[in-house]
Amino acid sequence: MRRDHWRRLNDTLDPEVDYVDIYRNVVQHEFPWDMNQALSFALFRTYAVPGIGRLLDETGAFTTATQKRYDDTALLLEVPFSKGFDDPEARTAIRRINQMHKSYDIPDHEMRYVLSTFVVVPKRWIDDYGKRRLTPAELRASVNYYRRLGKHMAIPDIPETYEQFADLMDSYEREHFGFDPGGRRVADATLALLLTFYAKPLARPVEVFSRALMDQPLREAFGYAAPPAPVVALSRGALKARGLVLRLAPPRREPKRIEDLDWIRSYPDGYRVEELGTFPRGCPVTGETASS
Repeated sequence: MRRDHWRRLNDTLDPEVDYVDIYRNVVQHEFPWDMNQALSFALFRTYAVPGIGRLLDETGAFTTATQKRYDDTALLLEVPFSKGFDDPEARTAIRRINQMHKSYDIPDHEMRYVLSTFVVVPKRWIDDYGKRRLTPAELRASVNYYRRLGKHMAIPDIPETYEQFADLMDSYEREHFGFDPGGRRVADATLALLLTFYAKPLARPVEVFSRALMDQPLREAFGYAAPPAPVVALSRGALKARGLVLRLAPPRREPKRIEDLDWIRSYPDGYRVEELGTFPRGCPVTGETASS
């Protein structure tokens, strides 16, 4: 296999029809680590919206059962692109996502914003740190994939192009980013979980490295201090260097799935998709009456 195997393969596919296949190749073969980091970072950004961060804090799932909530989110989001939207397990995963969301009074604009982060943040991450940029076909496939997912989630007025998704995300963050104690607690809990993925002596450097990758509006929304400028430059430079080195690496033959990652720890004996996530009582409910 040539080093550019997956790019060449994706270029033979039609992003208007084969978007699931293209997106799967991007996530599980061409950019598995980058996409996992970027999608995790996309979710992290949403905590800086007070309405979202406050609700997640009130439910307790992201602060008292952070590992399980992280695992469940990653596993549920992977099923549709891993198996295709028509697969029974993919339908079950989307049903679980919808059951959780519809148990709370979440406005459409917040759902639409979260969807936009899944499209925009990975593209920008790969532009900055990937071994190459996404091709136009790969980017269009990503847009079509999340448009399809959004329709399954009954999100109205979904953008049609990447540019519209980017405009939505950027304008929404300018208007809505702000400090909230609940959002800060969720962000702190997520960062604390991240540190457990590494040896204890690396905890402090990883925490500083994580803040170095955050843009100023995101740090300010959480009340995080900016690392010194040389640390920011070194952190981002290290990721760019990694991308350059990976240009020489052979293509990944076997898919890298979420369940293969060492930091997915909640289900050592396996799991059932229909049992993932939380099961709040009532519809809709407030955080105080939710049960995980």
